[in-house]
Amino acid sequence: MKPITSVQNPRIKAAVRLRDGRHRAKQGRFLIDGLREIHRAVEADVDLCEVYVCPARCTRRQQMEIAGLVGDVDGPFFEVAPEVFDKLAFGDRAEGIVAVAERPDWRLEDCALSAAPLVAVIEGIEKPGNIGAVVRSADAAGLDAVILADCRTDLVNPNAIRASLGTVLSFPAFEATTEEALAWLGQNKLPIYAARVDGAVPYDEVDFRPGGAIVLGSEAGGLSAAWSGAAVTPIRLPMLGRADSLNISATAAVLFYETLRQRSV
Repeated sequence: MKPITSVQNPRIKAAVRLRDGRHRAKQGRFLIDGLREIHRAVEADVDLCEVYVCPARCTRRQQMEIAGLVGDVDGPFFEVAPEVFDKLAFGDRAEGIVAVAERPDWRLEDCALSAAPLVAVIEGIEKPGNIGAVVRSADAAGLDAVILADCRTDLVNPNAIRASLGTVLSFPAFEATTEEALAWLGQNKLPIYAARVDGAVPYDEVDFRPGGAIVLGSEAGGLSAAWSGAAVTPIRLPMLGRADSLNISATAAVLFYETLRQRSV
């Protein structure tokens, strides 16, 4: 590995900028923290441009796993000093490895659907951790895809990757405007079920077996007016305590696993 000992190194400075969404968009690249997440990127054929390893932050077992990655990655590996790695790494990561990846060209029109497809649409979400958690639940419950509609952070935000355990790199997830999402759902003739606090239909009375789209908004702002009208069925979860809503990731998990329960009977 080529050693890097200065935080002023041009490669390091360019990589650190990828913590900012504007620079991710400008460079067309993003950061991946952690062995599990990098393995999932490799499995999903995401191109890794460069990999930074800090032996001082790795256990012996982790060093062996990292050595096993070398044959699967085309980009160069760099050994970095602890102070350089601490500049690169997101939060408290003790695995000693960070990768820079090319952003894949994920397009909604390329989404492949099953015979009775179930997709989720999340609109206007600001917190990347919520995006990661929703995608992780969608993957676990067997949904076909997740669409991020007018979200205020991107799919490859390091916190979204971390919260999803790398699932956002392999599960079909796409960014779109609300208008584009609605048009795509219409083209694919998917019934739309919008989760609302004042929804008229209890979630467990909906038949999800033929497929459809589950639409969720942010806890603070809810869904926009675009998700109303005759083509949309408003559904609700029971709230028996003082709180009038759940976090979006909790709501998503309940609804996604209800679809799985119905399809497993």
